[in-house]
Amino acid sequence: MNYSTPSCVIQKENIPQLRFSNDEVLQSLKKQKLRTHYLERATQLGNLLKTKVKIYFKDNTNRLMSVNTTIWAVTSDFVILKQGVTIPKHSVVYVE
Repeated sequence: MNYSTPSCVIQKENIPQLRFSNDEVLQSLKKQKLRTHYLERATQLGNLLKTKVKIYFKDNTNRLMSVNTTIWAVTSDFVILKQGVTIPKHSVVYVE
Protein backbone atom coordinates (compact mmCIF):
# COMPACT_ATOMS: atom_id res chain seq x y z
CA MET A 1 0.00 0.00 0.00
CA ASN A 2 1.29 3.45 -0.83
CA TYR A 3 0.83 5.52 2.33
CA SER A 4 2.07 8.70 0.73
CA THR A 5 -1.15 9.12 -1.28
CA PRO A 6 -4.18 8.63 0.98
CA SER A 7 -7.53 9.06 -0.64
CA CYS A 8 -8.34 11.93 1.71
CA VAL A 9 -6.31 14.33 3.84
CA ILE A 10 -8.48 15.58 6.68
CA GLN A 11 -8.17 18.33 9.28
CA LYS A 12 -8.17 17.20 12.90
CA GLU A 13 -11.27 19.29 13.61
CA ASN A 14 -13.28 17.23 11.07
CA ILE A 15 -12.48 13.82 12.56
CA PRO A 16 -15.45 13.86 15.02
CA GLN A 17 -17.83 13.85 12.02
CA LEU A 18 -16.36 10.58 10.71
CA ARG A 19 -17.71 7.12 11.40
CA PHE A 20 -15.38 4.22 12.07
CA SER A 21 -15.75 0.49 11.61
CA ASN A 22 -15.52 -1.82 14.60
CA ASP A 23 -13.16 -4.05 12.60
CA GLU A 24 -9.39 -4.18 13.02
CA VAL A 25 -7.63 -2.78 9.91
CA LEU A 26 -4.40 -4.71 10.55
CA GLN A 27 -4.79 -8.49 10.42
CA SER A 28 -1.26 -9.36 11.54
CA LEU A 29 -0.59 -9.39 15.28
CA LYS A 30 2.98 -8.28 14.54
CA LYS A 31 1.70 -5.21 12.64
CA GLN A 32 -0.69 -4.40 15.48
CA LYS A 33 2.20 -4.48 17.98
CA LEU A 34 4.32 -2.30 15.69
CA ARG A 35 1.44 0.18 15.40
CA THR A 36 1.26 0.41 19.19
CA HIS A 37 5.02 0.98 19.36
CA TYR A 38 4.89 3.77 16.74
CA LEU A 39 1.87 5.40 18.38
CA GLU A 40 3.58 5.41 21.78
CA ARG A 41 6.76 6.86 20.25
CA ALA A 42 4.73 9.54 18.44
CA THR A 43 3.03 10.39 21.74
CA GLN A 44 6.42 10.94 23.38
CA LEU A 45 7.54 13.14 20.49
CA GLY A 46 4.32 15.13 20.70
CA ASN A 47 4.47 15.67 24.44
CA LEU A 48 8.19 16.40 24.70
CA LEU A 49 9.00 18.15 21.43
CA LYS A 50 5.55 19.20 20.15
CA THR A 51 6.34 17.19 17.00
CA LYS A 52 3.50 16.47 14.59
CA VAL A 53 3.11 13.09 12.92
CA LYS A 54 1.03 11.87 10.02
CA ILE A 55 -1.56 9.28 11.05
CA TYR A 56 -3.04 7.09 8.32
CA PHE A 57 -6.38 5.54 9.22
CA LYS A 58 -9.52 4.10 7.66
CA ASP A 59 -13.11 5.19 8.16
CA ASN A 60 -16.16 2.90 8.08
CA THR A 61 -16.19 2.91 4.26
CA ASN A 62 -12.59 1.60 4.24
CA ARG A 63 -11.36 4.90 2.79
CA LEU A 64 -7.72 5.63 3.64
CA MET A 65 -7.33 9.04 5.25
CA SER A 66 -4.51 10.96 6.88
CA VAL A 67 -4.16 13.75 9.40
CA ASN A 68 -1.06 15.71 10.36
CA THR A 69 -1.28 16.32 14.09
CA THR A 70 0.23 15.92 17.55
CA ILE A 71 -0.75 12.83 19.55
CA TRP A 72 -1.44 13.64 23.18
CA ALA A 73 -2.10 10.14 24.48
CA VAL A 74 -2.74 6.55 23.46
CA THR A 75 -5.02 4.21 25.38
CA SER A 76 -5.74 0.56 24.71
CA ASP A 77 -8.63 1.64 22.46
CA PHE A 78 -8.05 5.21 21.26
CA VAL A 79 -5.50 7.69 19.94
CA ILE A 80 -6.20 11.02 21.64
CA LEU A 81 -5.44 14.27 19.84
CA LYS A 82 -5.86 17.90 20.91
CA GLN A 83 -9.31 19.10 22.00
CA GLY A 84 -10.36 15.56 22.93
CA VAL A 85 -10.50 14.39 19.31
CA THR A 86 -10.08 10.61 19.16
CA ILE A 87 -9.40 7.97 16.52
CA PRO A 88 -10.08 4.31 17.33
CA LYS A 89 -6.72 2.58 17.62
CA HIS A 90 -7.97 -0.38 15.54
CA SER A 91 -8.62 2.04 12.64
CA VAL A 92 -5.00 3.29 12.47
CA VAL A 93 -3.05 1.78 9.60
CA TYR A 94 0.31 3.54 9.94
CA VAL A 95 2.11 6.43 11.63
CA GLU A 96 4.99 8.45 10.19
